[in-house]
Amino acid sequence: MVNDKNTSNQDQPLRTQPNMPLVPPLNFAMVSPGVYRSGHPNRQNFPFLRKLGLKTVMYFAMEDLTPDMEQFMREEGIQTFHYRTEGNKEPFQEISTEDINHALVKLLDERSHPVLIHCLKGKHRIGCLVGCLRKIQRWSKTSIFDEYRRFADTKVLADLEFIEIFDEELVPYDRAHKPFWL
Repeated sequence: MVNDKNTSNQDQPLRTQPNMPLVPPLNFAMVSPGVYRSGHPNRQNFPFLRKLGLKTVMYFAMEDLTPDMEQFMREEGIQTFHYRTEGNKEPFQEISTEDINHALVKLLDERSHPVLIHCLKGKHRIGCLVGCLRKIQRWSKTSIFDEYRRFADTKVLADLEFIEIFDEELVPYDRAHKPFWL
């Protein structure tokens, strides 16, 4: 492709080329079949994400999506949910339980799959969401907290408290469309 001074690579869709490496986003991992987590993807990650065939993206951050990410999701026909929520910070700031409940309803609906859940770095807000999902999956608290710590590094106390007191019984998901792994 030849670029002249009126055209930049940023304006061109990033398509998978033969022998082009597929680069996952920061902190990418499979949560359960059809559910993935990560930090905020960039253009370099789009060929990788395209291979996942995403139907839904859930973004947990106060910041807007990048224009590249918005364009990618529009081109791919991906449904987007942007939860403008802060992370847990002592003593008075807490992630929105309403947002977590709404996201869990979508995560537990196989019609939304495959789905990517992400925040800026894929650590704390997504760690809280995944921890609450694990409670619904009936994981032990020890296993939930171990998984959280693998992604979150040092900041843990407020998030672990949030996960511990979260009432998974109040999540009104549609059991007729729950994924097979639940």
